[in-house]
Amino acid sequence: MTNYQVRHASHPSDVKNYDTKKLREHFLVETVMKNDEVNMVYSLFDRVIAGGAVPAKGPLALETIPPLRAEFFLERREIGIVNVGGAGKVTVDGEVFELDYKEALYLGRGNKDVKFSSNDAGKAARFYFVSYPAHRVCPNKKITKKEANILEMGSKETCNERTINQLIVQSTVETCQLQMGMTELKNGSVWNTMPAHTHDRRMEVYFYFEVPQDQAVLHLMGEPQETRPIWMHNEQAVVSPNWSIHSAAATSSYTFIWGMGGENLDYTDMDGCAITDLR
Repeated sequence: MTNYQVRHASHPSDVKNYDTKKLREHFLVETVMKNDEVNMVYSLFDRVIAGGAVPAKGPLALETIPPLRAEFFLERREIGIVNVGGAGKVTVDGEVFELDYKEALYLGRGNKDVKFSSNDAGKAARFYFVSYPAHRVCPNKKITKKEANILEMGSKETCNERTINQLIVQSTVETCQLQMGMTELKNGSVWNTMPAHTHDRRMEVYFYFEVPQDQAVLHLMGEPQETRPIWMHNEQAVVSPNWSIHSAAATSSYTFIWGMGGENLDYTDMDGCAITDLR
């Protein structure tokens, strides 16, 4: 079963007037992972699609959706996939890619038949994916954590000690516009992307996981001088427009996957926001 929603882009001046309910309706993706379903949100911010597939009882296909008006999902798109569950497989036009926990796969434009499956029905794979339009074909590639470009950031003193695993970036994979990675917070650290920043030439989606039961993430979005909070839980995603910061603190340590797309592939192309300037 494939479920999808379409989310329209929002102007920052309008978002200033959103109440909690409206903010969540526009930006929060509450249901990403559900057994035997493919769930996705198609946002008109850079036409990103973010979603999840959980093949519990049997394989699931990555099917096209009506808004794409495409014969198959990747007819004009590329996709990044990260497994956040049990060991599984992604079969792409007959070629099988084995993905263990926290391993990634990039698929370029033009792949027609994509199927997700689990190796063990008792411990289903949980595939999170981010897809952007692509104007050229790039080769498929699996990326393990050992192959990622790794950055150690933050400190215990500022409660933001974290490891950034750049899984799908220029130095590891050739892509059209997609960049994707995973940030792991160290025990005792709760802040991510702090000091905060924006990047006007691309937007981003965050997917939070490894959030313990009964704990929560306080995601911050909005313009630096007009920040807004969204409370989130395990395996939920949030759309972060180009004009918005994307930072968070939580009631415990956690991990999140970031997926970006836009007109540039320079990871460091961002506009910093001093902590003392945030409002």
